[in-house]
Amino acid sequence: MALHFSREEFGQRLAATCAAMRAERLDAMLIFRQESMYWLTGYDTFGYVYFQCLVLTADERMVLMTRSADLRQAQLTSIVGDIRIWEDREGANPADDLREIMAELDLDGARVGVELEAYGLTGRSLRMLDRAMEGFCAMTDASFLISRLRLVKSPAEIEYVERAAELADDAFDAALETARPGAFEGDILAAMQGAVFRGGGDYSGNEFVIGSGDHALLCRYQVGRRRLDAEDQLTLEWAGVYRRYHAALMRTFTVGRTTGRHRDLHAASMEALQACEARLRPGSTMGDVFRAHSDVFDRRGLRAHRLNACGYALGTTFAPNWMDWPMFYRDNPVEIRPGMVFFVHMILADSDSGTAMTLARTSLVTETGSRPLSRHPLDLVQV
Repeated sequence: MALHFSREEFGQRLAATCAAMRAERLDAMLIFRQESMYWLTGYDTFGYVYFQCLVLTADERMVLMTRSADLRQAQLTSIVGDIRIWEDREGANPADDLREIMAELDLDGARVGVELEAYGLTGRSLRMLDRAMEGFCAMTDASFLISRLRLVKSPAEIEYVERAAELADDAFDAALETARPGAFEGDILAAMQGAVFRGGGDYSGNEFVIGSGDHALLCRYQVGRRRLDAEDQLTLEWAGVYRRYHAALMRTFTVGRTTGRHRDLHAASMEALQACEARLRPGSTMGDVFRAHSDVFDRRGLRAHRLNACGYALGTTFAPNWMDWPMFYRDNPVEIRPGMVFFVHMILADSDSGTAMTLARTSLVTETGSRPLSRHPLDLVQV
């Protein structure tokens, strides 16, 4: 069995989840988020792109319903003992199969929480689910019940996050060695991703972001590669990943020459990031951290160039992205606690001058404040 945590730790997570369910007066949960399944049982797959569901009752019974392609995946990577297969065939309705499993578990008339915020639960699948459960049970949205529990990391999880941070720094070193005037973006990406793999890491939840020239102002991956000009700018966002746990970094490099506008935006980003990290401590809220971000940028006249969010939680996540819940945005009331891990990003896109600047890193919240996990300084980098 390829379990990445002890059975004792999985048992603690299962007990905490069922206690939270009982507190919400839920008799069972229909778990569709792959992150939840991985955290609760170790089950590791990308098969969530098809209909699959982990049924968990408040008295800790579990049944996984999935496809035949994932049977051995579940057997080899998880603690789930009861695995049911729905058959791929014309006219198949796995929601009906799920209802039969729930009937076996005596959930007729039960109050059932559902992870509606799940990439695998498509609109079509939800319609099938609604029809299958009509008159059988009462379903309610429980999308964030397990996400809230996953926010505070255990010591074992923190070890994985710290290893992911080392891999992110290794990728940073690879970028510094590869990026230069005339360098091909594909070579930079290959060096960074290769550093993660050589260190025993994994694919990230979304693509590494790379953009130069005008595309340095983007904060999303896009297809196409170019060579860096003699004078250019290069934005990179990437993550080290270990056992599905992420630690992200983001930087804008200047290439060949550093303009005064780049220096000004970097100074603002440095001030804003340090202000955010000063608020990243137990007792603060997510909204407090965002306000530190917006106060600095707005006071410097950069309101039009900043974003309406400045980061988010990190942990174990699956494609299509590594962003976990919750996010730093205005007035977010979620309270910050020790053991949480956050990616705090300063992103400025000055479309008027065509100047980009980003500065970001991952931090672990401690009992007294927070600790950045990268070994790299925040200096502006020219290559």
